Amino acid sequence: MVKKAIFLMMAALLVFTAACSSGGGTEGASGDDSVTLRIAWWGSDARHEYTQKVIDLYKSKNPNVKIDVEYASFDDYWKKLAPQAAANQLPDIVQMDISYISQYAQNGQLEDLAPYLGNQIKVDDVSENVISTGVINGKQFGVPAGVNVLGFQYDPALLQKAGAEAMPENMTWESYEALGKQAAEKGLYLDGGVAPDIFFHYFLRTKGHSLYNAEGTGLGYDDDQLFVEFFGLMRRMIEQGAAPTPDVANQTKGIIEESDLVKEKGIGVWQWSNQFVALQQVANRPLEIAPMPGPDMEKGLYMQPSMYWGLTSNSKVKEEAAKFIDFWVNDVEANKLIKGERGVPISGAIKEAIAPELSDATKQVFEFVAAMEPKASPMSSPPPVGSPEVISALADVVEELNFGKITPEQAAETFRKNAESVLANNK
Repeated sequence: MVKKAIFLMMAALLVFTAACSSGGGTEGASGDDSVTLRIAWWGSDARHEYTQKVIDLYKSKNPNVKIDVEYASFDDYWKKLAPQAAANQLPDIVQMDISYISQYAQNGQLEDLAPYLGNQIKVDDVSENVISTGVINGKQFGVPAGVNVLGFQYDPALLQKAGAEAMPENMTWESYEALGKQAAEKGLYLDGGVAPDIFFHYFLRTKGHSLYNAEGTGLGYDDDQLFVEFFGLMRRMIEQGAAPTPDVANQTKGIIEESDLVKEKGIGVWQWSNQFVALQQVANRPLEIAPMPGPDMEKGLYMQPSMYWGLTSNSKVKEEAAKFIDFWVNDVEANKLIKGERGVPISGAIKEAIAPELSDATKQVFEFVAAMEPKASPMSSPPPVGSPEVISALADVVEELNFGKITPEQAAETFRKNAESVLANNK
């Protein structure tokens, strides 16, 4: 409560400050060449702590720059950003999630960063496949703060306890299910369940489809049997005791310390690579990362920006804001503080420069991402406007399915109806 009160007071002060300076013109608003940036992000206390250190480092190298900060948990962040957007008072730099960037870009609240690339923001050694993930309708609305890749993060000792010496090589969904049965017989979960939208999307990509169509006006697959096949498997994992029931999973959702893997009740969890380090730290025992199941893993796999840095259209200090984004991408000292927490750095030079500074767990992440990068396919277009509603609709119907209230076929039909209704607004 105290933290929330402080946050609200800070936000109110910033809005007041912005209002007082609204007539101040453009870049470097004051006469003494000082510049004030506002930056906002979401994350954990650990992220807030090192981000402040990065900001302090930038200010030490740019003494004319003052930086005001706004941060919150993920849910509170978007609740805070929405009224600021409506009032045309967004911070100069905003951390953008892939599920929201299309909405803010389409509403004209983000600046096209293309004119800044190669000027204020150097991307010479950034893969085109990575930087292009921030392009929406031909404009560069985001620069990735880092990249992640999906994998199975697991405890090899528990895997052996289940009677398997190693994860199956070139794992398929069939061998994954067989391993789940094997784990259940030993009283272990194979995994703690999957985020429906992320992993169904991966599954669809292995079949040559995607969750959304290219225009964002509908689903990206026509055959509901694909839904039945994937979520039918997830349901069988629960029925066989290889994954927790929804009521059990909901009790520990989002709490690493309470996760089945940490409590040695579950062998592993499917999630993004940047989530491995925190899991490793809390589990405090050796963990490994295995590739996603196939067939056609290469078609399904993609390098996803963990999040983007965006420059807002209402900013009056855009060049300085772009310089700060460059600092995030290309400054070695800053990245020694970040240590890949927002995903593996997008600059090849930075990855090489900070390698000696990394913990063993972070090195595992960097090595896994490096191994998967040549196998990955280009990312699908960022989710369209309305995607948070679609993801929520999918989570609701999958929960009903996993509780056994509806069949996979009924779930597929309900999801299509609800999702198409939302996405029809984009036509």
